Amino acid sequence: MFKKHTFSIGIKLSIILCLISALFACDYAPKKFLNADITGSSAFNPNFELVDHQGTVRHLSDFNGKVSIIFFGFTQCPDVCPTTLTEIKEVKELLGKDKDKLQVIFITVDPDRDTQEILAQYVPSFDPSFLGLRPATPEALEQVVKGYKIFVQKDYSKDGKNYTINHTAGSYVVDKEGKLRLFIKHNQGTQGLVNDLKQLIN
Repeated sequence: MFKKHTFSIGIKLSIILCLISALFACDYAPKKFLNADITGSSAFNPNFELVDHQGTVRHLSDFNGKVSIIFFGFTQCPDVCPTTLTEIKEVKELLGKDKDKLQVIFITVDPDRDTQEILAQYVPSFDPSFLGLRPATPEALEQVVKGYKIFVQKDYSKDGKNYTINHTAGSYVVDKEGKLRLFIKHNQGTQGLVNDLKQLIN
């Protein structure tokens, strides 16, 4: 009788230990993102020194404590840029109570035309919390383009007087510690990004 009772207790203890182990495994399981996970890649250098649309010099570390979405574009972009910023605005609203833990950063690849004043009108028109950044020098632009491995090319009109800019249409996500985590392809929809942002926020 004593042996059976001991055996029964042993089984119960084993089950309890298995359940505890499973709970810990869930807590420490690797995150499964729906967008491209570039965590730990040495190909990128996400740090920058740029000027925001209020005239303040900004570094990536200024946004530590929030999850950031970084998108490259220009204010005269006819389609990709405004549709992307509109979609990101929707994503922010879908975060609900966590929306204030997200910082959206728009970096212009056309600083010759996108002055501080123009950025100040354009970027917050999508959402007052969105921040526009611009390189103060050609060297600063080159550094950030190389750091994020983006494609930027001016496409001039036949008379050479006007141009548009072909550029990488995706966005990047940086976590609360300033580490580059995700690449978001253009036109991927909102739900996948909301899922991934919630994981990084919480």
